[in-house]
Formats: sequence, structure tokens, C-alpha cells
Amino acid sequence: MFGTTKSVLAAAGLLLGSHLPSALADNPIIQTLYTTDPAPVVYNDTLWLFTGHDETGASNYDMRDWRLYSTTDMVNWRDWGSPMSLKTFSWAKADAWAAQVIEQDGKFYYYATVTKNSGGYAVAIGVSDTIEGPYTDALGKELLSNGGIDPTVFRDENDGNKVYMYWGHNSPAYHIVLNDDMISYEGSIAQENLQNFVEGPWLHKRGDKWYLTYSSFGNGNEDIKYATSTSPAGPWTFAGQIMASQGNSFTNHAGIIDYKNGSYFFYHNGALPGGGTYSRSVCVEEFEYNADGSIPLLKMTSEGAAQIEPLNPYQRVEAETIAFSSGLTTAAAGDGGIYVTSISQGDYIKVKGVDFGADGAASVDVSVAAAQGASGTIELRVGSQDGTVIASCEVASTGGATTWETVNCPVTGATDQQDLFFTFQGGDYNFDWWQFNKAE
Repeated sequence: MFGTTKSVLAAAGLLLGSHLPSALADNPIIQTLYTTDPAPVVYNDTLWLFTGHDETGASNYDMRDWRLYSTTDMVNWRDWGSPMSLKTFSWAKADAWAAQVIEQDGKFYYYATVTKNSGGYAVAIGVSDTIEGPYTDALGKELLSNGGIDPTVFRDENDGNKVYMYWGHNSPAYHIVLNDDMISYEGSIAQENLQNFVEGPWLHKRGDKWYLTYSSFGNGNEDIKYATSTSPAGPWTFAGQIMASQGNSFTNHAGIIDYKNGSYFFYHNGALPGGGTYSRSVCVEEFEYNADGSIPLLKMTSEGAAQIEPLNPYQRVEAETIAFSSGLTTAAAGDGGIYVTSISQGDYIKVKGVDFGADGAASVDVSVAAAQGASGTIELRVGSQDGTVIASCEVASTGGATTWETVNCPVTGATDQQDLFFTFQGGDYNFDWWQFNKAE
């Protein structure tokens, strides 16, 4: 479930820097693998992003697990690995499609699409005591299976905290009200006739207005449309298009959320090297609602969202916290933690908006591991992957690929707020975390 994720860019045989200039481009926001069906949720002042995962080299929708990332600044994303997979559900065999997580009474419930062993789409439920998982099968069977897909869930805080779930596949869409146990529902399934509804519903509320965003057929490929209502149960009034067909992918799937005074629209396209309909990539755009509460027409960009706060380098930062990267891979340790691995000559990690302060840094600690015969150098640069070198850390064998040692390296010229690049020389070593130390 937490297995190594082969680098999309390495598999494609392309250097990301030659395809999307890292100094400018932060979309797609994940580069180490193909991601789909974004489902953001805010918890404990952090934005958590649950996604689907397209297998590299697939010629159809080959999706076997779900993935999780988090951020506090909208540009640097920490990789948490795979919190749930098809193996979580013994009664399911395929199609780890769109899903969404919601908290209830200190537990986290993960509503997901799967295909049953006996055939047919179904809604599965994972449960965990922590948002990062791992999730286990909450019910031991499907919640329901009427041919619909892509469940979305949202709590109505003005009506007894009822949790509504929408899903569907081509018209109509469906909805239910979940019981407090989150693994059953009250009453019967209701139908909703939404204009040009295909799949991918996303339910959210802003002020007194409810929004139901969904994937629809646009000009050949899917676009994103939405409807509004004064109630989560409808009736729904068609409100227009949010994002036209574009982006080198037949499908699109939206997730909308407010975070730290900003509004964000998540979606997927096929913009990564080797990308396309079966190799998609999650992106994000910041937007502002119109004065009447309507959502403006949005375009896909390579810039993505702006950074909303600097990154503090004087606390431990996981190596898999990435704004942009090229070539390398992430993997899971035995305890479920994630680290950077499969490092080769010329690979790099970009961390955006690192605030070293006026006095700057005196040294940096890096946690590395290398098997017998593996070695290399981690050069820390500012501005770009070819920018000024502020530190150079030698990596030698530590006696094992997961035998971690902390290397301390002197730093010069690291002041103020700058983009930080870890550029890798040599290879076959692993990288777990880093932390700068302030100049006295």
C-alpha cells in the first residue's frame, strides 16, 4: 500500500526543467507520479489533498490506490504516500476512482468508488483514527451499488450537522443523507436531474448558497459546470460553466475549497510529460467569487496558486516536501514514513519561498542513507537549479539504504526569502529530511 512510486518524469524519459520551467511553473502540483480526482479538505490549519493515482504507462484507467498530500502555503506539498488502496477492500477488484474524506466524532471516513469482485461500481468506506491513515474497511461490504461513481460528502452545520452524499454516472445524479454512524443512510436514495451531468460531483457551501460542481461533456472532452441551491437537497438551478474543455485529458474533476482567506479550484489535466487521458495530473488555481456569489470562468495555467506564507527552514522539513521536482522517486519506510529515493545525477527538488531571515543560516543538517558503494553530493542552491551554491553536503555509505545518518554542512549566502533547490550529484542514496541552523 505504501510502495515505491516510480518517477513519472524518469519513466517518460524527459527532464521536467526542459518541459516546464521550474522558476515559473508550479502546476501540476505533483510531479513524482500521475494524480487525479482532487479532493481537498482543511483540518488543523492544514490543507490536505486526497487524490487518485494513474499507473504509469497505462493504456486505460488503471487505478489501484489513492494518494495524500498536504500544504500550509499552497505551493510546497508534502507526500504522505498511499493511505488506502484496493487491497483495503477484500470484496473489490479494480477502479480506485474518485473519493472524498470527511471527519466525524474524531474519526475520518473515506468514501470511494471501486468495482466489486462480482462486477459493478460501488461506494466503499474506509475509516481511520487519523487523517493520514492508514484506512481500513469500515463496513466489510459496499455502502451502495446502483451504478454511480465519485461520491462527494459535505456537512450541513445549519441542519443538525447532517452529512449529505452525492454521486452518479451520467444523468441522473443521486444523493442520500448519512446517519451519524457514517456507514448507513436514512430514508431512500433521491435523484437529481442536473443539466448535462456526467460524473465527478463536488458539493460545497459558501454563505447561504450551496454549490454542486460536476463534470460534463464540453467540446469533445469534459468540462466543469455547476448548479446552485439554497438547500443541500436541492432543487438545483444551473449556473454555468467554470472550466472549458482543455488540458490534454478527456476527463476533468473539480474540488473547491476556501483556505486561509483564499478560494481554490483543484482539477486535473494531462500536462505532465507523458501525460494524457490515462496519465493525469492535479493542478490548482486561486479564484475570487463574483459579487453575486457566482464562480468566474477559469483557465488552466502552469503558474498555479501564489504562495501564501513563507516556509520556515529552521524546523525539520521532510525531504518529500516539494514545490517542483525532476527525476527522483518517493518510497515508504517500514513505519509508513516517506523519504526521497532513486536519486540520479542531475535530479533536483525545488522548495519555494524559504525565509532564511536577515541574519541567515550558518549550517544545514541533512538526513541521508546510502548502501555500500553508493555516494554523491547534495548541492543546495538558491534561485534555480543552476543558482548560487550555498552548501554542499557529501554523502557516503551509511551501511544500508535505510540506515540514516545526519550530515552537517556549512552554509554561506543564505539570507532573506528565496527558492531553495536541492540538486543531486551521483546517485543511489536516499534523503529523509533537512533543517537549517541560524547564524549567531
